[in-house]
Amino acid sequence: MCIFLYHFMWTIVFLLVIPLLPLLRKRKRIAERLALMLPSASLEGESIWIHALSVGEVISALPLVKALNLKYPDKGLVFSVTTSKGMDVAKKELKGNVRALLPMPIDFWWCIHRMVNHVRPSAFILVETDIWPGLIDYLRKRGIKSVLVNGRVSPRTFRSYRRFPLFTRMMFEPLESCLMQSDLDRERLLQAGIGPGRVSTVGNIKYDRDWVPMDSEERQELLRALNLEFEDMIWVAGSTHPGEEEVLLKTFKKLRPSFTRLRIILAPRNVERSEDILVQARDMGLEAVLKTGISKSRDPYDVVILDTLGELGRIYGLSKVSFVGGSLVPFGGHNLLEPAGFGCPVLFGPHTHNFVLMSELLVEAGGGWRVKDAEALYEAMKTLLADTETCNVMGKRAKAFVEKNRGALKRVLSYVAECLGRSGRNSQ
Repeated sequence: MCIFLYHFMWTIVFLLVIPLLPLLRKRKRIAERLALMLPSASLEGESIWIHALSVGEVISALPLVKALNLKYPDKGLVFSVTTSKGMDVAKKELKGNVRALLPMPIDFWWCIHRMVNHVRPSAFILVETDIWPGLIDYLRKRGIKSVLVNGRVSPRTFRSYRRFPLFTRMMFEPLESCLMQSDLDRERLLQAGIGPGRVSTVGNIKYDRDWVPMDSEERQELLRALNLEFEDMIWVAGSTHPGEEEVLLKTFKKLRPSFTRLRIILAPRNVERSEDILVQARDMGLEAVLKTGISKSRDPYDVVILDTLGELGRIYGLSKVSFVGGSLVPFGGHNLLEPAGFGCPVLFGPHTHNFVLMSELLVEAGGGWRVKDAEALYEAMKTLLADTETCNVMGKRAKAFVEKNRGALKRVLSYVAECLGRSGRNSQ
C-alpha cells in the first residue's frame, strides 16, 4: 500500500510538470533527471549497476569499482550519480573503469523504467545512502537483487526512520542485504524495524581505497602549483562549512607570529563559497588567494583557498597537520581517512556523528585529535607544530590505523557474489 501511495504522489507531481516538458527538455540537467536524455542505444551484455549520491559516496565507491572489475571482467559496470558535483568527480576518477556513467533520474516510475531498460543490470549496488524506494521495488519485481553497501544511519536519519516506520520498511524491504559500516548503524536499522536476517556489519570500504604515497616529485609539483615552498609548514583544512573558516583563519593568524613558515590551505565543502572565504581572509589582513588565481610571480601566500574539485585528496599529502571540517559545526563531519592515509595527524571538532566509530577509533589509536572549540584547536595546533616528534608519531599512528582496518571490501564482495548468484536473468 505504501509503495502504491508513493508512486501515486510522484504521478501527480509528474502530471503537473507535463505542460512544461517542452521547456524542460532544453535544460540539460532537468532533462537528465527526468530520464529524457538517455543514450539512444541500450547497453549490451549484463552489467552491474552501482549508484552513488554525491562526492563522498563516489569516493567511497572507488575501491569497490576496482575490485568488481577484477572479479567480474565479463560484466560491464554502469555507474550513476545524483548530484552534478558528484558527477564531475566520477568523470575524473572513473574514466576508463566503467562502461557507462549516467545521471540518476528522479524516482518516478516512468523515469526508472526507462533507466532500468537502458542499463539492464544483473544486480544493483547502492553506496551508503540515497535510498530509491520506487527503483529498488521495481528491480525486485524484475528479479534483480539490490544490495546496500557501506550503509550508515545518522542520528537525524534514525529519528526520521523511527518517526515513519511504515515508510522506512517500505524503503528497505526490497533490498536483499544491507551491509553496514558499524554495529551502531546495524542496530539503528534493526530498531527501525528492518529484519535482522538482512542487516549485517561488514565495516567501511573507505579503508580499502588504494593509498598511493606521495613521492618527492609529486610533492614538488604540487608545491609549485600552489606557489609554496618545501620549508613551509602546511596546514590543510578540508571540507569546511560556514562558521568553521572564521575559526580556522583566526587560529591561523594567532599561530603565525610563533610559526612564520605556517601556511593554510582551505578547501570548502562547497566551492561556490570560495570567493566569500577569500574576502573574509583578506578582511582579517591575511594574504589570501584562490587556487585558480595563483600567480607564480608573487611571494607565497598565507592562505590558499581550494576552489577546484577533486584535488583535496592528494593535497592532504602536503600537510604537516590536517583538519577535517563539518565537525566544529553540527553537520556531522567528513571522511577522516584521506589525511590519515598519508600519515598526517588529523584534527576534527566535536560533531562527528556521520563517522562515530571512525572518529572514536582514530583518537583511540593516537592518530586523531578531537578539539571542542577554537581555543582547543589553537592549543592542539601549537603543540603539534612546536613538537615535531609528537607530530610525526601521531601521523604514523594515523596511517597504521588505516592499514589495520582494511578488509571490509572482501566481505562486501562475498555478499555481492551471493546476490549475483541469486539474481534472476529475466531483466528484459
